[in-house]
Amino acid sequence: MPDIERWPTGRLLSTAARLVEHSWDENLRAIGLTHAGVIALEVLAVTGPITQTMLAQIVRVQAQTMGQTLNRLEVHGHISRRRSSEDRRVHVVSMTNDGSLALERAAEAEKRVLADVPIDVSMFRQELKVVVRELADRQVPVPAGAALNGHHAPLMPEE
Repeated sequence: MPDIERWPTGRLLSTAARLVEHSWDENLRAIGLTHAGVIALEVLAVTGPITQTMLAQIVRVQAQTMGQTLNRLEVHGHISRRRSSEDRRVHVVSMTNDGSLALERAAEAEKRVLADVPIDVSMFRQELKVVVRELADRQVPVPAGAALNGHHAPLMPEE
């Protein structure tokens, strides 16, 4: 590996993020999830059933991208979609029991990724949250109604 002692912080952070995400993605595939699917399930765990459109707004992706993610989640039995009784054009998305179990397994898989790394994972998480909150405040505002319990909405990668 090149001399990482000279790398700027941004390069260290992005390289670490890619390595962690790659390892986590390998574990998620075994559960029938993707990173994007986990984010959608995390939002549903907090909000309960919501419209597909609102879910896309919360995670800051296009409706089409959310539709693709939800199609995969639905195939694996992690979510269900039904037409709204008020507007038949609107789909309401709900997490299933299988989705709740898959989300728990995803959290366990994430912990395993850093389990053998000799760092204080709790402190590392706290520091990362500070970075995310501080830098997110300088970014594009969250769409109206998209905040979760006063926190910024999670970002989801476009797939």
